[in-house]
Amino acid sequence: MTVPEDRRDGGDSPPLDSLVGRVRGEYCEMPGLQLTFAQACRLWQVDTSTCEMLLEQLVQEGFLCKTDKGAYIAAPTTRRRI
Repeated sequence: MTVPEDRRDGGDSPPLDSLVGRVRGEYCEMPGLQLTFAQACRLWQVDTSTCEMLLEQLVQEGFLCKTDKGAYIAAPTTRRRI
């Protein structure tokens, strides 16, 4: 799924780069934070397609990992940097 170009740069949601920074901050400030996809959508108040892009980017960067139970957690190397 992709978000239309106008949603990335404005629309009802903050730009993706801004959200990425916010999510990084939340995980750094709250060690042990574990969120399901639905919880992440609610916490950051974003639609499902934006949340999917956001989490996918952070997983690809190695900042987050997805557990076998579907929760998103900070990667072990992320926690050591804090």
